[in-house]
Amino acid sequence: MTQRTAVYPGTFDPVTLGHMDIIGRAARIVDRLVIGVTTNPSKSPMFALDERLAMVRREVEGIDGEIHVVAFDSLLMDFAEREGAEMIVRGLRAVSDFEYEYQMAGMNQQLNDRIETVFLMADVSLQPIASRLVKEIALYGGDIGRFVSPLVKAEVEARVDAVGRKGS
Repeated sequence: MTQRTAVYPGTFDPVTLGHMDIIGRAARIVDRLVIGVTTNPSKSPMFALDERLAMVRREVEGIDGEIHVVAFDSLLMDFAEREGAEMIVRGLRAVSDFEYEYQMAGMNQQLNDRIETVFLMADVSLQPIASRLVKEIALYGGDIGRFVSPLVKAEVEARVDAVGRKGS
C-alpha cells in the first residue's frame, strides 16, 4: 500500500487558527502531511523563516498523523515532487480566494499534472482570518486572541512591541 502524501504550502506569518484548522483537516485525509514554509518575495514577513518554522512545529504538536514542517524556496511543484506528494492542499476562505487559487492550480497542473490540488474550507468561524489582517490588527493595538493561539499571540505582540505600534 502506498502512502498518500500532501503538501500544505504557505508563509505562515504568523500561523493562524485558520491554518491550524486546515492542517487538522488535511492530516485526517492523508497519511503524511508536509507543511512547506516558504518566503514570498511580494510580502514583508514579520517573522524570519526559522522563527516561522519553529512556530508551526510547536503549533502542530499533538495533532494526530505524520506531519513534517520544512522550509522550501523553489517552485511549489518541484518541492511537492521532491516530497513525493500526490496532492497540494490549499485553504479557501472566500470567492476571491477561489479565483486566485483556481488560477494557481491551473498553472501548477501545467507544470506537473501528476499532482492534484485539493481545496479545503476552513471552519465557518475561522474563514475571515488572514495572517496579513492579524498583523495589521496587532500593529494597531487590537486584540488578536480570537485568531491565533495564545503562544502565537504572545510572539506577535512581543514583535509588535519591538518594532512599535502604529497610530500611537
